[in-house]
Amino acid sequence: MDAFRLYEQKREAKQLLGSIVFIFILLAGWYVPLLGYFIPLCMLSGIGIGLFRGRKWCDWYCPRGSFYDALAGKLSPQRKIPAALRNMYLRIGVLFLLMLIMGFNLFKRWPNPTMIGMFFVIMLSITTVIGVILAIVFHQRSWCLICPIGTAINLIGRNKYPVEIDSSLCVECKLCAKVCPVQIKPYTFKSKGRQAVRDGDCLRCGLCIAVCPKKALRFKKE
Repeated sequence: MDAFRLYEQKREAKQLLGSIVFIFILLAGWYVPLLGYFIPLCMLSGIGIGLFRGRKWCDWYCPRGSFYDALAGKLSPQRKIPAALRNMYLRIGVLFLLMLIMGFNLFKRWPNPTMIGMFFVIMLSITTVIGVILAIVFHQRSWCLICPIGTAINLIGRNKYPVEIDSSLCVECKLCAKVCPVQIKPYTFKSKGRQAVRDGDCLRCGLCIAVCPKKALRFKKE
């Protein structure tokens, strides 16, 4: 468990740094709207990484994801994330709605770079408030289930670099489920031999791998 705690501490340190960057962009963006272009940069980075590593971006590369874990998580009751937020029809609906809103506002504000930047700041602020409310009521990663970019990465990268479970080693201690940031239960995917944990919302954070006392989990070798 000492090795797990060290792994966890390193992840937390990275998330704290990401949180600081996120808060700076969120607050400073209201005074320097051009900082809003950091948002589409993050969106493109998430999609790019998603093509090869699934939702690895959402673990701690995403500044807002880091903020939710490192800071909003301190206010969260850690309740079960509502099943409705995992519904793919709802998630795709949120994705299309926000993309429609974004397209309309970009068209309306084009070609003024300051107004476009301010739109991204406003969009980030509103969705972050929604995420914080969900964190306080349910769990800090609730927003991440309906995040448009998270949903897009789920669809394009769910089979990329998955966690595998060795059924012959797993003793169903359930520690993997206890440490999962998005409440996936890797042990339920075991069958015969090595099986991939086929959940598109897996953040590829490696916490389940680090905590497993039997070393039954690993990232699939490519």
